[in-house]
Amino acid sequence: MACCKIEAITAIDERGQMILPKEVRDKAGIKPGDKLAIIAWEKDGQVCCLALIRAEELMPMVKEILNPVVKEIVS
Repeated sequence: MACCKIEAITAIDERGQMILPKEVRDKAGIKPGDKLAIIAWEKDGQVCCLALIRAEELMPMVKEILNPVVKEIVS
């Protein structure tokens, strides 16, 4: 079973950027040039949680969700 945990704490600089610590990048296999999708969860109209997902892993997830919906509509 997967589990969430705090890997690191980072700050946002004056340009709105943040640094992912090297230990986190190494553990996640994130390299320069990799593209990450930012997923936001909202609660009561406010973003309460952000997650990063590799862009190349996002497409199979979207297809898995949308394929049954499209098949249902077309049928």
